[in-house]
Amino acid sequence: MRVVLAGTRGFGAHYLERLRHLRDVVELAGVCDTAPPEPGALDGLGEPEFSPDLPELVKRTGARIAILATPIPTHAELTLAALAAGAHVLVEKPTAATLADFERMERAAAEAGLACQVGFQSLGSAAIPAVREMIASGVIGRVTGIGVGGAWPRPASYFTRSPWAGRRRLDGVDVVDGALTNPFAHALATALAVAGTEERGTVEAVETELFHANAIESDDTSAIRVRTVDGPPIVAAVTLCAAGRDEPYVVVHGERGRIRLTYTLDEVQVNDGPVRRFGRTDLLRNLVAHVGSGEPLLVPIARTGAFMEVMEAIRLAPDPLPISADHLDRSGEGVVLPGVAGLVDASADRLALFSELGASWATPLLAGDTVVAEYVTRPDLPLTESPRPYLHPVRTLGGTVVTEVRPPDHPHHLGAGVAVTDVGGRNFWGGRTYVRDQGPTWLDDHGVQRHVAFEERDAAGFAETLLWERPGEDPVVREERTARAVPLSRGWALRFSFTLRNLTGSPLTVRSSATKGRAGAGYGGFFWRAPAGSPGLRVFTGGAEGEQAVHGSRAPWLALSAEDWTLVFAQDDDPWFVRVAEYPGVGTALAWDTPLVFDDVLARRVTVVVADGRVAPGDVPALVAEATG
Repeated sequence: MRVVLAGTRGFGAHYLERLRHLRDVVELAGVCDTAPPEPGALDGLGEPEFSPDLPELVKRTGARIAILATPIPTHAELTLAALAAGAHVLVEKPTAATLADFERMERAAAEAGLACQVGFQSLGSAAIPAVREMIASGVIGRVTGIGVGGAWPRPASYFTRSPWAGRRRLDGVDVVDGALTNPFAHALATALAVAGTEERGTVEAVETELFHANAIESDDTSAIRVRTVDGPPIVAAVTLCAAGRDEPYVVVHGERGRIRLTYTLDEVQVNDGPVRRFGRTDLLRNLVAHVGSGEPLLVPIARTGAFMEVMEAIRLAPDPLPISADHLDRSGEGVVLPGVAGLVDASADRLALFSELGASWATPLLAGDTVVAEYVTRPDLPLTESPRPYLHPVRTLGGTVVTEVRPPDHPHHLGAGVAVTDVGGRNFWGGRTYVRDQGPTWLDDHGVQRHVAFEERDAAGFAETLLWERPGEDPVVREERTARAVPLSRGWALRFSFTLRNLTGSPLTVRSSATKGRAGAGYGGFFWRAPAGSPGLRVFTGGAEGEQAVHGSRAPWLALSAEDWTLVFAQDDDPWFVRVAEYPGVGTALAWDTPLVFDDVLARRVTVVVADGRVAPGDVPALVAEATG
């Protein structure tokens, strides 16, 4: 059967090699490209005609099939052109750059009465129907979710191989060349096939976490959660910033075990049983058989509808966030994110996104184009430190870190966040609990602030829901937290708010150690631990200076500065808790010397200006006005 190939470079070279192995069923009649093939590219394939005009080439050669191994943005127009010229189509994955283009392609194929097969080679594997049969027979019980993991290295040259590489858009045209939509597109398509979620209308919602460690526009490290209409949830985590190559896989989680499909090798393993290898049908050979004898297509375009719905969600998602250079190893040919392969595996294993695993780089805050803070959602800490989400490191625009985590003097101090010594008798501060007439005492009273979900996320910040609870007990508080980074004329501002909603059904009491008899220890609320050892520490408000003078005061703003940084805190609700001599820290005091009782809602807001160098006291009011305006 006569075929033409559009695209002879890049992945097109792979198709040329396949054509050499399929000479028993096809003849390469023509090649289409923007320039003639490179010398030797067509060796062993006869003398196919060359033309930059695909429809004309199809008509002149009488080709029955057009193979499209061209850049993603060209898939739709070339598919339509080939179909209009009377050729069946094999288009390389992904199907198209946009869902609208997919619909045009699907409609054109139907109207022309011609086949359009999509080059998801993994869907030609006999392993997929075998896994689906295992699921249907109940080998692992009810399926609870499907995980996808893929970790590959890529040299810097990978992202400069063509003008569209690593781009989301080029000259106003959608490209969507990301980790999940191109190199690991097979992984996503395979998971959807295993789940039986392949056609349009089977995807309900998609959560995306897209990042880039390389200097590209698109994502090279990504995690998504796909919620399907009738099937199990799918969590896919992939990266092109691993130290070495691991074979990507799909793992089906069941109530009585797991099935692991290593789709690149067509290997299947149930729990710890033997590995079985399955055969695979070449999609071009399958298309030839379909055109010649009516054999069913393995990957008709309709079978990629759900994949395109996920790809559309990725296309419309906020642009990928940068991963701070502090996390990266640039010593080799490509950028490496140390530990990312383990995170990918953990994501597939626990069906969790990167941010839900506690990776700080997965929730950056940007002031303009600069990463100024990172947010840890699930720290791996002992219960005695009252584990809770926190911001660290927080940096000035110049890169100076102005937070500290787990310092030797107080290992339960965690960057910047919310910590309260006593909420309804539970310790959400960490460390020892102050007992009246007894002093600081180790009690089994520690609670956890548990990240539930991000309700909103973008480059500047997030809105988050948390639950405050003791392990094994019902939550006492649901918190709604927001954090946003805002560029200023000097430095930047963190706008932070939290709303605590009482879940107990009765009045809830907030206490500090001071309310129990420890004079001056009114800490509990928003708290910022600054780095110990910072030279030249100075603390002041608009009317007082020094720790003794400002501690416990009520002032609209309070500044803590060192030789190379300044923090200005602004809020109107509570007294200030301040430490300088013992350690550098500033917080708000919800219960300074009297317990605070609330029935339903307790809400607070604080703004922190983060600046390089010392800010003169006379310049602070204008900065505060700008930050809070």
